[in-house]
Amino acid sequence: MSLDPEVLATYERRTCAPFGRRRACVVGGEDHGAYRLLWAADPGGPADPCPGQFYMLAAASGWGGSDGRPYLPRAFSHARVAPDPDGPHRLGFLLEAVGPGTDRLAALATGEELWLSGPFGTGFRPPDPASHAGRAVLAGGGIGIAPILTLADELGRDATVLLGFRTARHAAAANLFDVKPRVATDDGSVGRHALVTDVLHDELDRDARATVFACGPPPMLEAVRALCAARGVEAQLALESGMACGYGACFGCVVPTRDGFLRLCLDGPVLDAARLETALFEGAGH
Repeated sequence: MSLDPEVLATYERRTCAPFGRRRACVVGGEDHGAYRLLWAADPGGPADPCPGQFYMLAAASGWGGSDGRPYLPRAFSHARVAPDPDGPHRLGFLLEAVGPGTDRLAALATGEELWLSGPFGTGFRPPDPASHAGRAVLAGGGIGIAPILTLADELGRDATVLLGFRTARHAAAANLFDVKPRVATDDGSVGRHALVTDVLHDELDRDARATVFACGPPPMLEAVRALCAARGVEAQLALESGMACGYGACFGCVVPTRDGFLRLCLDGPVLDAARLETALFEGAGH
């Protein structure tokens, strides 16, 4: 039996996770406004995860509070990969403390450990030079800038980066990018007083052949999907849904597409926008 070329290309862009979870030592953390970039040494995982793939994280101690929450690990796209002088590589995860799980992860100190599994899913497909498409335009919103950051690291100065944040405190994370991004904020405190999709609209006016790569909250992704569909622009969206295992066993991340239902942890989290009727589906987002 031969695989559909599109399906085959999807699997070729996937870095497979070792089975089971493994302990990773926290080796540092950096505060960037409302966010924290947590660094962990990962001696047992592949050093080449694809931008857009994700990991399941849980603190090795103190994970379940007095009331037993949180219990399940949390899904995070890696934001950076870096060499480790004491081992194969380090992974950087961008966190915002908004609940018991993210509170505990953000509070991890150097030398503490976390449980880590991954990388899971399928990441972004890089632009094909043979397609003669326009520039790669990367659009990130809020904590969704994490996979956009590692994709920007991979593409270098060939990419245009557009970022949207709520406030100046959140927009401090724009300084993580080596390529200077165009920033929009909801309150106008930094950059343009607009939504990042407004900035994307203007960018596509300048280059109708661009390829769009986006990650952010569901309303933003739906706006990106609709905008690109109306203009016939190719777009890849990094989606989010409830994930409990990462291996496709729990069916907690099933999402509807034009081709039927799929498990986002296996066939996503990055999907071609053209496969979706909408990015606003039940269970999308946090």
